[in-house]
Amino acid sequence: MNLLTFGTITGTAVGALYPIVKYFLPPSSGNAGGGITAKDELGNDVQASEFLAAHSAGDRALVQGLKGDPTYLVVTESGSLGDYGINSVCTHLGCVVPWNGGENKFICPCHGSQYDATGKVVRGPAPLSLALAHAEQTEDGKVVLSPWTETDFRTGAAPWWS
Repeated sequence: MNLLTFGTITGTAVGALYPIVKYFLPPSSGNAGGGITAKDELGNDVQASEFLAAHSAGDRALVQGLKGDPTYLVVTESGSLGDYGINSVCTHLGCVVPWNGGENKFICPCHGSQYDATGKVVRGPAPLSLALAHAEQTEDGKVVLSPWTETDFRTGAAPWWS
């Protein structure tokens, strides 16, 4: 009888605690490289071939990137996918910074911070450049974004976002 009571109480306690413990554990990123598949505005995986067919050279287009942040994928002048993505969250107050193709730069609508085509800050009040992420195409044609941990090629400094 003691064993039956102990088993019942233990089973109930574990069943009740499982969702609580699971809530506090971060979700897996999905692959060993630490990357995440980029998603379009409808939540579908971004296919590189379709993305490149819909965008011309020099374009920057938003996708859902690392941590769910809006991230720009870059189409190079040769018409291929750039090897980096640019996080669109302004380093001043966290506004989403739109790409202004006419001026060839990012201009924050909140307080006027400006970033060049690579996301390097050129006019404040933003104190730092936009964060970077690696963008690469997988064997099945999907675009995967992974954390940028190397030196920032725009400033030559260690990345502030890592």
